[in-house]
Amino acid sequence: MKKFKFTLAYQILLGLILGITVGAVFFGNPAVEKYLQPIGDMFIRMIKMIVVPIIISTLIVGVAGTGDLKKLGKLGGKTLLYFEIVTTVAIIVGLLAANLFKPGVGLDISTMEKGDISQYVQTTEEVSNNGIMDIIVNIVPSNIIQSMAEGDMLAIIFFSVLFGLGVAAIGKRGEPILAFFQGTADAMFWVTNLIMKFAPFGVFALIGVTVSKFGLESLIPLGKLLVLVYAVMAFFVIVVLGAIAKMCGTSVFHLIKVLKDELLLAYSTSSSETVLPKVMEKMEKFGCPKDIVSFVIPTGYSFNLDGSTLYQALAAIFIAQMYGIELSIMQQITLMVVLMVTSKGIAGVPGVSFVVLLATLGTVGIPLEGLAFIAGIDRILDMARTVVNVIGNSLAVVVMSKWEGRFDGGMEKEYMATIGKPSVSQ
Repeated sequence: MKKFKFTLAYQILLGLILGITVGAVFFGNPAVEKYLQPIGDMFIRMIKMIVVPIIISTLIVGVAGTGDLKKLGKLGGKTLLYFEIVTTVAIIVGLLAANLFKPGVGLDISTMEKGDISQYVQTTEEVSNNGIMDIIVNIVPSNIIQSMAEGDMLAIIFFSVLFGLGVAAIGKRGEPILAFFQGTADAMFWVTNLIMKFAPFGVFALIGVTVSKFGLESLIPLGKLLVLVYAVMAFFVIVVLGAIAKMCGTSVFHLIKVLKDELLLAYSTSSSETVLPKVMEKMEKFGCPKDIVSFVIPTGYSFNLDGSTLYQALAAIFIAQMYGIELSIMQQITLMVVLMVTSKGIAGVPGVSFVVLLATLGTVGIPLEGLAFIAGIDRILDMARTVVNVIGNSLAVVVMSKWEGRFDGGMEKEYMATIGKPSVSQ
């Protein structure tokens, strides 16, 4: 007799459903935020706690294993080229969808509520004052401990790569250091699996607070935008990423199947960070070398936000349509170019999509306050773009592994056979 197994994916799904139910029933009740927000915050904090040690340890081990600056530079160049191509395609898809389906046409602004975007405005001003050259300079940390404390991912990657090369350069003397960081990585992955047991409670709390704040009714005025964003995200994953996966001899549906727990968690929490450790672990099992996984995935979290860039392009045109502003082809090309730059330059800051849009809209004459009208449903939109970001980064690892001629197809088949087994016990 077959017995149903209540896996993590089902637990997270149950947490999601219960959270939505509690939030809807107690809509507008401040007690929901008071009692549930701390639970959600604790879960996010636990994830943030392990992300930096995992990235540093795995990247140092991976780079030291490669030990070749020329080889690593070649991988870095290919990775950034791929990221730029795919995110540009994402921007084009977003622009085309907005022009074709016109989600902002016919909306009556006077009947819509505005959300608070002051925190994003402040962040945008700080970024604008720094300038692109300062951002490039800040990739090199002056104090790596401070960068670790602030979660400055690009600075952490830069240090870890150089440290890994240093460990490789000193030969046998570096073996104890390598063993230490390998042990650190193994221990942190164990901690990750422990923290994941708390994920359903974190999901329940976070989604419950979100729904209790905005209510399901707030989705109605912006329903067309919501449906379009989800439909275009699905199109991008199935058609664009699907085509890339097929060219690489794999399937995007294989990735979705392998990462189903992580995608559900990323969707529920609107945070790519919550799944970064498990995605790295699973992509190694899928057949990608450790050094490529440890370099491409953390870098992708700053440079390969496919879902975010697609949304930014679509949202920009939506706001223009809402105000009745007709953007010429040249203005839309300008918008695309600016998005290509700003989406890379300020990746990793809180509310990155809003910050990028605020830094971009003014260049083509779109009113910045238009973002306040979609602030209420941004969390729901963020859930979709986070999933696309995770899938895009996972596929990028496969592409780079194939491009380097180091992908293990046998491991993929073996792992898929394991994943394909029914989640039941006799």
